[in-house]
Amino acid sequence: MALESLKAQISLLLEEMVNQPEDQHEIQEQLREKLQELRAMGLPLPADLVELEKRLDDDFYAEGS
Repeated sequence: MALESLKAQISLLLEEMVNQPEDQHEIQEQLREKLQELRAMGLPLPADLVELEKRLDDDFYAEGS
């Protein structure tokens, strides 16, 4: 049940990133937390989410420079 709940929460966060771009940084942090929860459960992350996480990190660090 926890896995399905996390998947649903991740899906909602992805939708929010599209619908509320002004809250992008906060949503990114929430997404990272959900991915960490999946890792903590010892579950493999889908490749597309790993790629998304990398792109978000790259974008975040590019903005900071």
